[in-house]
Amino acid sequence: MSATRRIRLTADVIGAGLAGVEAAWQLANAGVEVTLKEMKPVKFSPAHKYEGYAELVCSNSLKAADISSACGLLKEEMRYLNSVTMAAAERTRVDAGGALAVDRKLFSDEVTRLIKAHPLIKAESGEVTAFPAENTIIATGPLTSDTFAEAIRLRCGDTLSFYDAAAPIVTFDSVDMDKAFFAARYDKGGADYINCPMNFDEYESFYTALINAESAPLHEFDRPEESAGLKVYEGCMPVEVLAKRGRDSLRYGCMKPVGLVDPRTGKRPYAAVQLRKENNEGTMYNLVGFQTNLKFAEQKRVFSMIPGLENAEFVRYGVMHRNTFLNSPLLLDMTYRLKDSDNIYFAGQITGVEGYVESAASGIIAGINLASRLLGEKEFIPPEGTMLYALSKHVSSENKNFQPMGASMGLLPKSELKIKDKRQRYTALAEHSLERLRAAISEAKLPALRKDGEV
Repeated sequence: MSATRRIRLTADVIGAGLAGVEAAWQLANAGVEVTLKEMKPVKFSPAHKYEGYAELVCSNSLKAADISSACGLLKEEMRYLNSVTMAAAERTRVDAGGALAVDRKLFSDEVTRLIKAHPLIKAESGEVTAFPAENTIIATGPLTSDTFAEAIRLRCGDTLSFYDAAAPIVTFDSVDMDKAFFAARYDKGGADYINCPMNFDEYESFYTALINAESAPLHEFDRPEESAGLKVYEGCMPVEVLAKRGRDSLRYGCMKPVGLVDPRTGKRPYAAVQLRKENNEGTMYNLVGFQTNLKFAEQKRVFSMIPGLENAEFVRYGVMHRNTFLNSPLLLDMTYRLKDSDNIYFAGQITGVEGYVESAASGIIAGINLASRLLGEKEFIPPEGTMLYALSKHVSSENKNFQPMGASMGLLPKSELKIKDKRQRYTALAEHSLERLRAAISEAKLPALRKDGEV
């Protein structure tokens, strides 16, 4: 588009979670005037409490940092596309071994500051209740308000629901470090995790108490249809549900002791609970993999059986809530555009991408493509072999049993690389992916990357 064009271009973004802020950022950096509509603080979803944008609820971890991992690769691809959430994450990160973890409040504050400081982004507070007509990205998340969810249903047809759970958080000062110890599995990264080791008898007692603990009743908005049963997404499986799959299910999952040595015994524990730093100061830690829907009193009773947590002070107990997502393969194309619409896009977990990073990534692609259409330019589909492409393909490819999916190396095309070591092979795949993405960005001359847009 010629630099002399003076036509005023405008678009709306509904929702200021990770997907929404990324979409708004891409549009604004391309020269589009954006109205970012967020219902907080006028109204909060059942899971959100903080007024800032890009609020992290389930965890402070944005998953693995190394490009040899699926989410590490995805984050690097996002940085190539001038991601606002990745910039904010780097500025607010806390030590977490091989993961990118952030101080959740500082992260939200930094994203909010960057978005509100952009001259082409105007923020509006209040609930949206009507389905938009054109030039809009809907990024209302997995807890879309009932009214707007109904508007989406009327326009798009029935949606699907699954259930998501958050882990408890305890204070560091209340952890008994005479029993727990700092370490990372296989000494990878810094010793940033607190490990609570268990012997056989301790594990058996804990396991029995956990599977017999009483769950909290679901709120009215969380109740599944009686005939459908409870559908829980694997990535946020409540620990008590996972435990009921078998006596050793936790020892092969969130309580895996492999790679750890208890300094008190010099041996690997029978099982171990890991705690990850929740804030920059290290005053709070969350129980990794312990998403739960147990009653609060039951959480206190059962989780206090974990060695080192006998006197734990719980800053937040685990909660469970409904998540809603579209039957996207029937509705969306590779750019997250509603196929039969006048420039209506969806982004975030409502599309069926699972995870904070994946949600942000979908917002980037939706924002770039709405900007491109408004500017009369060619759509941008990430090149095959990238994680961005894999997620776009997942939400837009025919699938009768569509379920949310996070980044996974298994989503990438089969590699012909004859490298035996898995990490080296994945690193080579990632480097190839980034090389293709660099070339595609250069060829496309993306509008969002032509302007300053620096964060």
